Amino acid sequence: MISISLCMIVKNEEDSLGRCLDSVYQLVDEINIIDTGSNDQTKKIASKYTDRIYDFEWIHDFSKARNYAFEKATKDYILWLDADDIFSQEDQKKLLALKMNLDSSVDSVTMKYILATDEYGNVTSSLRRNRLVKRSNDFRWIGAVHEYLEVWGNIINSEVAVTHKSIHHDSDRNLKIYEKKLINGEEFSPRDLYYFANELKDHRQFERAIKFYEQFLSTEKGWIEDNIAACGKLADCYHETFDKEGMIKSLLRSFTYTTPRPEFCCRLAHFFIEKNDYQSAIFWYELATKTGVSQDNWGFHNQVFSTWIPQIQLCVCYDVLGNYEKANYHNELAGAYRPNDPKYLHNKKYLATKLPIKKDGETNGA
Repeated sequence: MISISLCMIVKNEEDSLGRCLDSVYQLVDEINIIDTGSNDQTKKIASKYTDRIYDFEWIHDFSKARNYAFEKATKDYILWLDADDIFSQEDQKKLLALKMNLDSSVDSVTMKYILATDEYGNVTSSLRRNRLVKRSNDFRWIGAVHEYLEVWGNIINSEVAVTHKSIHHDSDRNLKIYEKKLINGEEFSPRDLYYFANELKDHRQFERAIKFYEQFLSTEKGWIEDNIAACGKLADCYHETFDKEGMIKSLLRSFTYTTPRPEFCCRLAHFFIEKNDYQSAIFWYELATKTGVSQDNWGFHNQVFSTWIPQIQLCVCYDVLGNYEKANYHNELAGAYRPNDPKYLHNKKYLATKLPIKKDGETNGA
């Protein structure tokens, strides 16, 4: 069985740190907490779980703080988490099994990162990250903001998931770091350009965001998942600036990087619904259900765009066209994902009045 060092960087995390550590402290052999300037009860809470608490002066560089945390590890493998991350009870069991059975030849283990779920527990946004790494390899973090862990060697994908449960965050922190780099004339890598554009978009600086997304894509050096995401975010920016042509071109641009992604298909379908072209909308919604993204994909993955959204919208399209049996068929497929959703239940009741009645009193489906 391997041993694990948990390494975390924290600042003013009194609301979430205990919840995080409660979910993992029994599964690791060492906990290293790196505090970057808390003035609340963060350290006091951390001291209930470990005496390995270290101060690190915040220098506006996440990689340096994370690398310092990794330097404090002493066990076989390093597990990293943020204070607003947790392991569910099911994933605690999976992590324990992984710990007991992991082959020491493995250099890095990826875990799914669940970013959001709906009210029915369906995962609506997730991606993969290198989460458990061999300490002896001395892997390093890169990037002042939106840092990434550079790994190599024998990498395996695990079934373990980390769930993000954010309570609060400094919404201006990352943008300020990038703006400072810009003022100082520092060179932006393609990754920097992409994440700076994201910050600008999040702060509703859409015209500037468009400029930096275009600059990022023009480098032709971005990670393919970032390229695809940039197309979607560009479409958002053009939508906000009332440039419908730019929006559509950005969505179609994503197809130059890979097969059509469900989210882009759904957005194109919505465009045709607005034009009352329901046959074209049906084409794109049906394609969304057939072009799902692999669960092992490293980019952001929102399952609703290949499940609930296209099915419920196909119901709407077929209803408008008067094909009630197909409308009912797709409504039932949508209901399999969200059985208590008001839209599904409303459609079910409505379509019962449109479908022919069987002799036994039940309505016909497709």
